[in-house]
Amino acid sequence: MLKSMTAYGRGEFLYQGITFTAEIKTVNHRFLDLHLIIPRNFQVLEEDLKTLIYGRIKRGRVEVSLQMVDAPEDTFLGKMELNRPLVEAYLKVLDELETQFGIEKGITAQSLLQMKDVVVFQPAEVDVDLVLPGFRGALNLALDSLEEMRSSEGLALETDFRKRISCVRKAVETIKSQSQQLVENYRRKLRERISEVAEGIQVDEGRLEQEVVLFADRSDITEELVRIASHLEQFEKYLGLNDVVGRRLDFLLQELNREVNTLAVKSSDATISKIVVEIKAELEKMREQAQNVE
Repeated sequence: MLKSMTAYGRGEFLYQGITFTAEIKTVNHRFLDLHLIIPRNFQVLEEDLKTLIYGRIKRGRVEVSLQMVDAPEDTFLGKMELNRPLVEAYLKVLDELETQFGIEKGITAQSLLQMKDVVVFQPAEVDVDLVLPGFRGALNLALDSLEEMRSSEGLALETDFRKRISCVRKAVETIKSQSQQLVENYRRKLRERISEVAEGIQVDEGRLEQEVVLFADRSDITEELVRIASHLEQFEKYLGLNDVVGRRLDFLLQELNREVNTLAVKSSDATISKIVVEIKAELEKMREQAQNVE
């Protein structure tokens, strides 16, 4: 089953009287690009939580926000402490400026607090056994919610892909049928041109057939038709896999586009060229959709 890379999930988990929340937003990306936002005190838990996410998401840009609600006041806030040695050093410098250069200090508590590193944040000690299960619970619920949306979007993508594959197959069958008339049409037109230019002169049938054979060889699109059929079959096979197939789908669409271009060049037929334009339009829409498949 396909999974979309564009989705949203949210989870809320009550543990030890504290409500833990997790929000996940994902969009398409060539690789897995994870951004985890967690309160500063709990950054020690990042690797454990990232491992949980890596086990569920394989590709895409992923933004995860983790929060705590209703936590006991000051339990996890940490403390703001005055850096007394630094304050004394600042004041000493200000005193020297005043005594040696006559510069008034004009210092206030507010201006002093704005000086770098005067106030130091001391994070609270984290009780991993208290908060990790809470964050994990919320994150798992958010991932479940995300997975549901990704699968739903993936099913819609699969339905669209199958519809477009059917359109491409029908168009290819029309090209196949049209290509079977190319040689005979060429023989007829060549004979008509010769008759117009060399009226009354007997046509060299051997020479004419030689030209027809050369044309048939140049315009033979059998290999392209076989490869297109094979690529479409492989594409459908990937749609049914429970795996990360986005890049493989994109590769097949590139190959299909290349074969279709070659087919148009070799056939040199207006009707086939028109059908090729329609096929390429379908392939382009499919490729846009494939960019969003995990």
